[in-house]
This record gives sequence, structure tokens and C-alpha cells, in this order.
Amino acid sequence: MTGQEQEPDTARTFKDMMRVPVQFYRTIGEDIYAHRSTSPWRSLLLKVYLYGGFINFNLLLIGELVFFYKSIQDFETVRLAIAVAPCIGFSLVSDFKQFAMAYYKGTLVRLLDELEEMHPKTLERQRAYRMPDFERTMKRVISIFTFLCLAYTTTFSFYPALKASVKFNLLGYETFDRNFGFLIWFPFDATSSNLVYWIVYWDIAHGAYLAGIAFLCADLLLIVVITQICMHFDYVSRRLEEHPCEPGRDRENIEFLVWIVRYHNKCLTLCEHVNNLYSFSLLLNFLMASMQICFIAFQVTESTVEVIIIYCIFLMTSMVQVFLVCYYGDTLIATSLRVGDAAYNQRWFQCSKTYCQMLKMLIMRSQRPASIRPPTFPPISLVTYMKVISMSYQFFALLRTTYNAN
Repeated sequence: MTGQEQEPDTARTFKDMMRVPVQFYRTIGEDIYAHRSTSPWRSLLLKVYLYGGFINFNLLLIGELVFFYKSIQDFETVRLAIAVAPCIGFSLVSDFKQFAMAYYKGTLVRLLDELEEMHPKTLERQRAYRMPDFERTMKRVISIFTFLCLAYTTTFSFYPALKASVKFNLLGYETFDRNFGFLIWFPFDATSSNLVYWIVYWDIAHGAYLAGIAFLCADLLLIVVITQICMHFDYVSRRLEEHPCEPGRDRENIEFLVWIVRYHNKCLTLCEHVNNLYSFSLLLNFLMASMQICFIAFQVTESTVEVIIIYCIFLMTSMVQVFLVCYYGDTLIATSLRVGDAAYNQRWFQCSKTYCQMLKMLIMRSQRPASIRPPTFPPISLVTYMKVISMSYQFFALLRTTYNAN
């Protein structure tokens, strides 16, 4: 291999591109392709595991909310409330993303089935679609975001036990500090004995993993789907630009344009499925992200070195997640707008009036770009990212001024 990555020698299926989110989802009991399962018992066990995990996770979330409420009652413990606030925001977003996936399961199944049907099947077709280029970028993005998200949940979950083990076993401390990675209220003493402590500890670790995977996989699924849709828009644009529009071949030209219009309409329908599936969860995501980034930044500026390191990972995860959603929203807008530019760049002046009228309708439709549109928000783009970061900074400045004033 040279400086460029080698292209695959065999055709990649749609399930190959879906492998990462599908496999991660299964580790928490969510099976995206459960409707195709040939083993009802396996599907039942996965559902029991999923529901049991989310019941446990939501009980822990209630414990976090109670801890937050108790902490804000006294100014001396307000910093503890600020510390647990971003974790609550992360948990709520994870919960709502999973709820959206369950509530709109029919839409998700229809979206994935239609994408699989449109997926280029042969290696030659995939090269014509430039699929290796799209897939290469997608894999890099997925790798970075997966690493950050799992790094956040892992450090929060296991750092306290690792630190206590090093102090007790290697540094000769007389007691083992029974601390947890998350600030949670329990109706009993969770550190009363080693047995109770470790049961609760692993229970919290599983809840944190489940929240991280639910948060991560919803976005990985979005990345895969938007990558596929952008690939189809790009293919439509290039086919339009490459079409010769030869005079005297009006029937062939019109048949080609009819096929393009239908293909373009399929892509737009896929975008509507994405909006139905993600619009409300992304609205909550952006609102919570502004608060999360604000509270995390406050922790970074007001804590010890070890806490700063842990919260820096959390801060990077939150900022990268918002950036990725905005980046892919921006890419979707750009690739869908390119269809109109490609149509105009044709030699349409050599074609019949009927062809030109049809082309005009295609251009007019493409001027309303495909986009991800949360309720009350403008279409998601990189401008949205700047607004979220700006809002976070405003919250941060207000919080720090208020805190220092007291």
C-alpha cells in the first residue's frame, strides 16, 4: 500500500456499512433487524435484557436527579449539583434517543429497507457511486467518535475503583476508598460493605455503558444514513453533469430525466424519514448540549487536575458530538443543492422544450435543500454549531459570575 488506502476487492453490502452501530446496539439488547430474526427466543431474551437495562438505568437517573435537588438546597453543595448536571443531561439525551428509536421503529425499519434496496450491489456500481470514498471518511469519523464516547463512560465508571486499588494495594493505604464515578443518591448506604459496594458499582457501570451506547449508536446510525443519502445525491449530480443531452435523441433524454427525477424524489423521501426519526431527539440534544458544555467548562475551570482530565474527555465528547451532527447536516444541504447546479450545467439548450420544462422543475425542487430540521430550529448546519457553542459560553459566563458573586 502507498499513501492512499487500498480500495476493497469485493463489493460491500449495506449491512457491512451498518455493522458498527448494529453490533454496539446488540450489546445493550437492541436489535435493529429484529423483524428479520429467525430465532424468536433470541429476540425475546434481547428485549428482556434491553428493558431490564433501561429500568435499571432510569432508576440511577432518578438517583442523580434526587442528588441534584438535594445539592442545590445549600450553597455549600452547589458545586456538587454543577458536577452532576452534565451527567444528568447526557443521561436524559440517551434516554430520549432510545425512546425515539423505539417509538419510530417502523420508520427506522422502512428507512433502512429503502436504503438497502438503493444500495449499489456490485463492485463496479459502488465505484461509480464513489462509495469507497464516502465509506473511508465515514469509518474515520465513527472511529474517533466511538473512542471519545467510550473513553468518557469508561473513565467516569472505573477511575474511582482504579485509584482506590492503586492507593490500597501499591501505596499501602490502610483503607479502600469506596467511591463511585457518578454522584447518585441511594435510599440505603451503598458503601456499607464490600459486597454491597461492588454490586452497586457494577450496576452503575452497566448503566453508564448502556447510556453511552444508546447515545453513541443513535448518532452512528445517523452518520451512516446521511453518508448513504449524500452518496446518492452526489451520484444524481454527476449523472446529470455527465449526460450528453444530444440533440435528436429527445426520447432517450426524457427517459433519462424521468429516471433522475424519480431517483431524486426517493432521496428526498429518505430525508423525510430521517427527520421523522431524529427531529425531536436532536432538539433535546442541542438544548442539553448547550447546558452540558457550560457545566463541564465550569468544572474544568474550578476543579483539581484529575477531575479536569476526566471532564476534559467529557467536554471533547460533547463538542465533537454536536459538531458531527452539524457537519453531516451541512453536508446533506450542500450535496442536495448540488443537484440543481448540475442540472443547470447540462447542455439543456440543445434539448426539446419538454425536456427543459422538466429540468426546470427539478432545479426548482433542488433549491429547497434536503436538511435535518428539529422543531423550532433552523436546518442543522455548521451555523447551528456556532450558535450552540455561543449559547454555551453565555451560560458559562453567567454561571461563573453568579457563583463568584456569592
